[in-house]
Amino acid sequence: MQPWAEKFYKSLTWQKCRESFLSSRNFFCERCAKKKTLRTAVIAHHKRPLTPKNINDPFITLSPDNLQALCKDCHRRAHTRGRKAKSRYSFDERGEIYER
Repeated sequence: MQPWAEKFYKSLTWQKCRESFLSSRNFFCERCAKKKTLRTAVIAHHKRPLTPKNINDPFITLSPDNLQALCKDCHRRAHTRGRKAKSRYSFDERGEIYER
């Protein structure tokens, strides 16, 4: 996890937003559901990536319009799409992305 994002992702505000959002999607991965497969979503993925410039903008960080419920595999694919198989990013046990 980027140092500038750590405080946000550990905040109670984000934890509540994440849980509420995933619950609103019945904890189903949105990408898998489109393929008629039901997998458990464990990640509230930001469609518009967070950056040091927008990390304090709640319309980006906490907006359901900018979130997507994903399983670990779909989240990994979302962050490695268009890159070589070996990525500089990895995922922790909760599926949160961090830079190696």
